Amino acid sequence: MSAASHPKLRILGMMAGSLAVPAIPVLVWWKSATDERAAHTEEIRTKVRVPNVQSIDDLMVEKCKAGDVLLFDRRCHKCTAGPLAALSCLAGRALLCGEDKGAFRNIEQGHFDHCGIVVPGTSKNKADRYDPANLLLLEATPSEGIVARPLLTRLEMSQSRSVLLLPLSGPGERRNDEDYEPSDKTVRAQERVEKQLDNFRQKWIDISTKQGYANAHSTLGIIGSIAYALGLYHLSPGPVSPSAWLVVSALQDAGVGLNVAERTALETRVEDYLRDHRFHEVDTVRLRPGWKFLPPVIMRETARS
Repeated sequence: MSAASHPKLRILGMMAGSLAVPAIPVLVWWKSATDERAAHTEEIRTKVRVPNVQSIDDLMVEKCKAGDVLLFDRRCHKCTAGPLAALSCLAGRALLCGEDKGAFRNIEQGHFDHCGIVVPGTSKNKADRYDPANLLLLEATPSEGIVARPLLTRLEMSQSRSVLLLPLSGPGERRNDEDYEPSDKTVRAQERVEKQLDNFRQKWIDISTKQGYANAHSTLGIIGSIAYALGLYHLSPGPVSPSAWLVVSALQDAGVGLNVAERTALETRVEDYLRDHRFHEVDTVRLRPGWKFLPPVIMRETARS
């Protein structure tokens, strides 16, 4: 099938045309998106926080721990990193999303095109280890490159349609059991994961800064999406989805993700996290024996517009 006759590529072409021709509407859109983001940022900054009263976001963040994965169903028209970043977002949604989500049938709507992984914060105080306020979200972005930001702030700032939490459960762990007390073995396993994720965060933020990853993120996303749609992604040296690649790499480094093949991380899409590897041989994120993702938890659900 030629590129011109591929239905998803035709959709992407129309989306690209809406951004590139003519230039004036694109600039008007970009200014509108930037102004809206600035207003949202100011709203969060001036938000009245009542002592000892938790918001919904506070309660949701308390459910998280290092190793959990967040999936985002983004609004591409609210992207403020520039037209190329918006086009990359559109390409990911048009060419990588919308397929059967496998065992998680409760996820009826959403095209999840971006993801990040929860990592420990920079505090060296052991008392902060299990403090939700100390958690960060590590992700690959077009504006700042590979960056780790406070999880609560990231959730509050998000303008995505939906945000899903995939809780990571270790061997013998029962996270949904309120009376569960983890064994020493389980605690040690979680501590190893936290240490490896901390090292991974520091390493890749340094690499991103030194190599100027932010300048390449959008281009990598567009090339990866098109290569996947054309069935050429096996030959591409870059990732199909930069954000999915980063998260899978982090899980593998932490000893949680199973490195089935050399290109496992490069060929992973965001929505592959929603396909249970017990029922699917391909297009799924495989974890080492004993590790699993629990059913998704909706952290944010807003209007579908």
